[in-house]
Amino acid sequence: MHQDHHHEEHLKSSAFITDIVIGMADGLTVPFALAAGLSGAVQSNTIVITAGIAEIVAGSIAMGLGGYLAGKTEVEHYDSELKREYDEVERLPEKEKEEVREVFRNYGISEQSQNIIVDELAKDKDQWVNFMMKFELGLEKPDTNRARNSAMTIGISYIVGGLIPLTAYFFTPTPHEGLLVSLGLTTLCLFIFGYFKSKVTGQPPIMGAIKVTLIGLAAAGAAYFVAKMFGHII
Repeated sequence: MHQDHHHEEHLKSSAFITDIVIGMADGLTVPFALAAGLSGAVQSNTIVITAGIAEIVAGSIAMGLGGYLAGKTEVEHYDSELKREYDEVERLPEKEKEEVREVFRNYGISEQSQNIIVDELAKDKDQWVNFMMKFELGLEKPDTNRARNSAMTIGISYIVGGLIPLTAYFFTPTPHEGLLVSLGLTTLCLFIFGYFKSKVTGQPPIMGAIKVTLIGLAAAGAAYFVAKMFGHII
């Protein structure tokens, strides 16, 4: 007897992918914009490379620290709410039971079934509190290593993204030529990155790739023309 097996496809490791997107997007855009701006104001690749590396180091640390603090805040917030829920279940059990009924009432469950579920759930305080955390507060238990992993992922992704536009200046004699090579290389990488980011997150890949590319090029173009303008004024 033939049976069709239904396979559901869901995005896994969304936090990890989000961190890569954050780090890589800024890494490709900010150092590229800085290098483009300097290319319009200086005559030496050494200056562009030195400033670019300094920015990548500072940017990766700042971005990684931001990811770390966000992860720590998420864990601390969850722990605080968990403690509060345990306290409320202990002190105000009837109120908490009514909140459970309200959850199932919103799903169209009959009152008789609500009472049965509530009575069963209330037998295990841990499961009761976990239910309230998830369905009343909308909170999932965060990974305790989230802060550390997020910091490392964002920081490394920023470095990788930042080195791509800067590489061109190592192999060209002038900032102008470096900018042209960097422009082509970074445009290609922005398009590829935008394509796969959109594909992984379920968005239209081509439109996502074009959007990411245009944002990166707009930032670089603004930096370049501002540097050129100030160069003439000064």
